[in-house]
Amino acid sequence: MKPRHQRLALIGGALAMLGLGAWFVLSAFQSNLVFFFTPTQVSRGEAPRAGVFRVGGMVEKGSVRRAADGVTVSFVVTDLQRSVPVRYRGALPDLFKEGKGVVAQGELAPGNVFVAREVLAKHDENYMPPEAAYALAQKNKEQGDAAGAR
Repeated sequence: MKPRHQRLALIGGALAMLGLGAWFVLSAFQSNLVFFFTPTQVSRGEAPRAGVFRVGGMVEKGSVRRAADGVTVSFVVTDLQRSVPVRYRGALPDLFKEGKGVVAQGELAPGNVFVAREVLAKHDENYMPPEAAYALAQKNKEQGDAAGAR
């Protein structure tokens, strides 16, 4: 084989290896990518019907229900505009409480019930998901406008 052909074969092999490596990295990235949606976006159908995503907001007061098995919990996550029922089987974080911020990761089941695989509670008194903070600010503004109109 001529040296020129050897160089071309070496360059071709290196490009093939580089392409294969890039494909592995991108496929791993794609499988670990999880998007965040608010309850309003979920109820509008903007969240994927199949696949894992996160939903976040506040745990609606009075919505936490524990099943007789002691492991299954259902609650409602709200962004103060819309709500999404969530079902979770497992131990909840210590900071999980009604009226506090939460992010749940899982998938949407039939009947628009979000089946969570993981539940994360806020870790700081000042933390609130940005979308929930915006919804709260909008609701307070609307209530202030309504009170000013009286």
